[in-house]
Amino acid sequence: MLKISRALWISVILATLILTACAPAPTPAPTAAPPTAAPKPTEVPKPTEAAKPTTAPQATTAPTVAPTAAPKPPKSLLIGYTASQTGAQQVASQKQIEGLQLWLDDVKKAGGIKLKDGTVFMPEVKFYDDESKADRVQTLYTTLINTDKADFLLSPYSSGLTRAAIAVSEQNEKVMITAGAAEDLPMDGGTKRTFQLYTPGSQYYLGTVDLMAKLDPSIKKIAFVYENEAFTLSVMNGIQPFAKSKGYEIVVDEKYDSTNTDFSSFINKISGANPDAIIGGGHVTDSTTFAKQLYEKKVTAKMVALLVAPPEPTFASLGDAALNVVGPTQWEPVMVFDADTAKKANLPFYGPSSKVFTDAYVAKYKADPSYHSAGGYAQGLVLQKAIEDADSADPAKVVAALEKVNMMTFYGVIKFSTDAKTHGKQTGHAMVLMQWQKDAAGKLVKQVVWPFDAKSGDVQLRK
Repeated sequence: MLKISRALWISVILATLILTACAPAPTPAPTAAPPTAAPKPTEVPKPTEAAKPTTAPQATTAPTVAPTAAPKPPKSLLIGYTASQTGAQQVASQKQIEGLQLWLDDVKKAGGIKLKDGTVFMPEVKFYDDESKADRVQTLYTTLINTDKADFLLSPYSSGLTRAAIAVSEQNEKVMITAGAAEDLPMDGGTKRTFQLYTPGSQYYLGTVDLMAKLDPSIKKIAFVYENEAFTLSVMNGIQPFAKSKGYEIVVDEKYDSTNTDFSSFINKISGANPDAIIGGGHVTDSTTFAKQLYEKKVTAKMVALLVAPPEPTFASLGDAALNVVGPTQWEPVMVFDADTAKKANLPFYGPSSKVFTDAYVAKYKADPSYHSAGGYAQGLVLQKAIEDADSADPAKVVAALEKVNMMTFYGVIKFSTDAKTHGKQTGHAMVLMQWQKDAAGKLVKQVVWPFDAKSGDVQLRK
């Protein structure tokens, strides 16, 4: 029985093993499921992952994008000056202000004065009416410096007023660009931070002597009648010795007060001396009155040359009294200064061309610009160039940049003396002579008549 039982158990075990071996594979348990059976987290992005755009720059690249995305806000640059809104210098001063305002408009349209590091200076102006009075100029420039905290200064119009402004600006070590001021004396005193835009007064009339010599060798006698004022005296100190050295005889040498309106006594002396040429004048009002009275008195002279007034477009309102009057001028619209002209002169060119400036001025003010208008614009343009070259508005760096300026602008060539005795004096700009003539239709027009290589018309002698 024992054997049978053992055999029976063995048979059962063997049968079980055989059945197990032949049975199908069991269904995998959940714990044995491969990881790919359920979606991975990367297939169903987590909220934090979904918030990260695939195109967003990484933190390491952000600094290179920031400057273009957030430009530096402009810094204010305050420019101070006085203007003669009333008084004897009102006409020319207004023209100078118009030119400056046009420059300011252009700079703002261009987005300001820009430095290499992205810094932008946006110029603003602060000015007061000096009433054409030197004592007010000194007071007002002191206010501009100490109260208004002007960063840079521009000059008033006229040499006398500018001399008063220079005294204050130099004492306070402020940088000043002067226009409308051609007197030699202040610039011969060793100024440190003053830079003169105009050709010095001593050179104003030198071309007139050369023109007369070329035009008519029979011209020998000159009558000088001129305003007793700093600028005019500077001009006479240049021409009179020069004329004598060329063999001309001075038959009249008379000064008049700035307020003078009656030239009868001077005209009587001129008529008595019978000169071939009359040279003189001073500023807009007196020179205009002088020209008018010379015509009314029928004074005969082959040439009449007067200061300041003739280049102004308003001089034509004199009609025939303006005809053939000559005037020295710093600039005229018919003159061509542009990149091509600069290239021929082997100089860099900066700013608008003379045509672009003239067109913009006419569009804004509905009148032709005078050299006073051009001087006002060039004042701002030169300061802008110096700040850009210095790559800073630091006064010392701007002075250093101005000392290196040697360029052509729409206004002509600009360069400053670096000699200690004449520091800042204009040495690059040249004067020309203009004359009022009639065109084919009988209309008064301005022509550049000297130098001959820059002329737009031939000079005409008075009948």
